Amino acid sequence: MINPASRTKSIELSLIRKMFEVTNPDAINLGIGEPDFNVPENIKIAMKKSIDENDTHYTSNKGNIELREEIVKKFKKDNGINTNPENIIVTVGASEALFMCAQAFIEKGDEVLLPDPSFLSYEACVKLAEGTIVPVDCTMQNEFKLKADDVQEKITSKTKAIVLNSPSNPTGAVMEKEDIRAIADLSMDNDFLIISDEIYEKIIYDKKHYSPAKYSDNVITLNGFSKTYAMTGLRIGYLTANEFNTEQLLKIHQYNIACANTTAQKGAYEALTGPQDEVNKMVSEFQRRRDLIVRRLNEMGYETVNAEGAFYVFPKIEDKDFVLKAAKAGVITVPGVAFGLNGENHVRMSYANSYENIEKAMDILEERVVNG
Repeated sequence: MINPASRTKSIELSLIRKMFEVTNPDAINLGIGEPDFNVPENIKIAMKKSIDENDTHYTSNKGNIELREEIVKKFKKDNGINTNPENIIVTVGASEALFMCAQAFIEKGDEVLLPDPSFLSYEACVKLAEGTIVPVDCTMQNEFKLKADDVQEKITSKTKAIVLNSPSNPTGAVMEKEDIRAIADLSMDNDFLIISDEIYEKIIYDKKHYSPAKYSDNVITLNGFSKTYAMTGLRIGYLTANEFNTEQLLKIHQYNIACANTTAQKGAYEALTGPQDEVNKMVSEFQRRRDLIVRRLNEMGYETVNAEGAFYVFPKIEDKDFVLKAAKAGVITVPGVAFGLNGENHVRMSYANSYENIEKAMDILEERVVNG
């Protein structure tokens, strides 16, 4: 057996994926972060048309120019970010964009600030780049929101980057405008990079989304179509950065991917330029489900913050065996510790499942885990 590289040994396979192996296939899945909606019909038609017209060849490494032009418009309209097509890279999901950032900018000795808890891919990507993780506490007392004062305390001469994710996976927390702006200022004052993962920006209920790139030049903004348009399996995302940073990122993308899937790019173009009715319906339904799951968990005695975005809740559950008990009873969840030390005594539950299934799942938990 050939030994793997030390960077590979430093990470584990996703605990989210492992949870799928501990229960029966008929279990209700509150573990995966995937909308249960189908791709809107207009997007399907656009992709089918591209195949029928044999539009399946390589695009520019950065992506189809028409798509990049629409992404520029989107950034201006939705985020107040001024960019241009040459500073856009269309990626294989936001996941590739995140990996590109780590490989292009992080090296041994660099410190990367991560919200704790935060999406487990962030830690893995930093470790694969041989960077050092510096956790920044996001406590339940602050509704799991990252605060600028806590970030400032963690900055050292070795700080290379911070990863922001608002709305947040796993907590559904939405950062306040003043904290976004203050961290943007810190990035300029201390010359570090902000990697802003905004994949959930449209799935937001009671708040407004703010992009740090509106306030700082030291930002790489990541986004994609997986969550907003239910295009998870089509693996299509994008990023923007300043000219110098885009060139560095392109080096990783060019030699790893060449270009994103052509057919998916056509679907992405239609997603941006076509009607947004299905998006609005989906977000309204997510809010309805959020209200249901938060209410039921609180009634069961599991303290739960009323998440303001994404489609996750992060209830406080001190029973160490809860996740296994729930899985055996027929409900898949994810242990909070998978997302950082502050996830201990918490469980992540996704409400990207039907209202009816969430009701059933809560009934099962109440009858077989809480009262069982």
